[in-house]
Amino acid sequence: MAKPEWMKEAPKPISSVLIANRGEIACRIIRACQEMDIEAIAIRSSSDEGALHTEMADHVISLPGESLADTYLNGDAIIDAAKSSGADAIHPGYGFLSERADFAKSVISSGIIWIGPSPEAIDSMGDKVTARRRMEDASVPVIPGREILIGTNEDSTIDSLVAAATSVGYPLLLKASAGGGGKGMRIVREPKRLQQEYLAAQREAESAFGDGTVYIERLLENSRHIEVQVLSDNFGNTVHLFERECSIQRRHQKVVEEAPSPVLNEETRSAMGKAAVSAAQEVSYSGAGTVEFLLSSDGSFYFLEMNTRLQVEHPVTECISGVDLVEQQIRVASGLPLPFSQNDLSIRGHAIEVRIYAEDPSRGFLPATGPLVVFVPPEGPGIRLDTGVRQGDEARIDFDPMLAKLIVYGSNRNQAIRRMERALRTFVILGATTNIDFLIDIMRHKSFISGDTTTNFIDNHFSDGWVPKQTTSSEVLLAAGAEQLGLDRNILSSTSDDIGRTSKNDPFLNLSRVFP
Repeated sequence: MAKPEWMKEAPKPISSVLIANRGEIACRIIRACQEMDIEAIAIRSSSDEGALHTEMADHVISLPGESLADTYLNGDAIIDAAKSSGADAIHPGYGFLSERADFAKSVISSGIIWIGPSPEAIDSMGDKVTARRRMEDASVPVIPGREILIGTNEDSTIDSLVAAATSVGYPLLLKASAGGGGKGMRIVREPKRLQQEYLAAQREAESAFGDGTVYIERLLENSRHIEVQVLSDNFGNTVHLFERECSIQRRHQKVVEEAPSPVLNEETRSAMGKAAVSAAQEVSYSGAGTVEFLLSSDGSFYFLEMNTRLQVEHPVTECISGVDLVEQQIRVASGLPLPFSQNDLSIRGHAIEVRIYAEDPSRGFLPATGPLVVFVPPEGPGIRLDTGVRQGDEARIDFDPMLAKLIVYGSNRNQAIRRMERALRTFVILGATTNIDFLIDIMRHKSFISGDTTTNFIDNHFSDGWVPKQTTSSEVLLAAGAEQLGLDRNILSSTSDDIGRTSKNDPFLNLSRVFP
């Protein structure tokens, strides 16, 4: 394949990229590659035959096996696939192997370009204890906390645990040193629960990350979760692309993200941005990364962690900055400098993203399965949909239950909220239960509209669970199924005068009312 025109001056030209991922993020990277005139190479497991990302790619390589361990988590198999395809580079996306320093090392050692930060940066920021130390060195404020010294026996470890908890104070948060996504995290409000919760966090961390190391951190209640997008090249240039508000969470997983934050003043925004840049420079970061902070009610903020990869919520930053983050990742990996400085960047408008999950909010957000019999996304100005599924696919439990990311952009926050509510109302998914109605309720909630959100938003406002305000009638579902089968109301009316008569109970008419 010919070298893309814009790559001719790159020290490490990239003509083809293997995407070491699947689903929504694989589709997102494929689109970026194709817009840059770069060949996009997909991988798939046997269970992903016919998946959207495989149909979008220029070339597909099948990995033998069906399990994650044999396919998307099999670094050796992925590197072999890249070599056999002649790929110049590997993009890991997010999740799976994206923050595995050993995988990054193996990719680089094989002579393939790694589209991501150095293995050393991944190592430094992937271990939360090490990250805290590095941030203290960089004068980035950190949450008061203590490491737990692992003794030669369980009693000595518990003694260290109690001493650390006493020093930090209650309420406190036990956190796994490795990994993220809420795994290995426990809130402890009183001493009598300390040992039990510690052992539970340790077991979960060991199972999820192969590392049971846990540390203690002061629990900042009623805080806001603010993260700053950073972008660095290999020439010492680092910029921030402003912040994202990610306070609305469920079980430490983000539900709604928006940019910019509705509460930051320019002074705090500037200070937080400078702290994020310092964090990235401390570890000689390269590419796109995210520095997460907790913002307390008194306006002070503290380093939480750094994600050394592309974030799920990166589209809202792209909307307000005008920067394609995946494109910049590829440019940086090719050895090119950033094409802009901090002074070139500014916030334009407001963007909101919600995650559409196959889950049942009325049943404690249990994962849902089923065929996507109807999947009709919303349309209109300022609407973007990042997804890895389409109509006819199936929501399964063997992968992440996220079906899509719905992103809207407006000239201001009020317009973005109205636009998101309308988009959600017109998003039709039938066959699998989703969280769409729950998200609509959030958009309509007075605390969200006013910007009064903390990490306790869902616990505070939906403490007794969520109950849907209305259910889709069986007639509407039947009508939707009939339309999918190609049935026509006028044809049916020829067999019966009653069926053809339009009335308020006509299921086809109701379908139009409920799902315009």
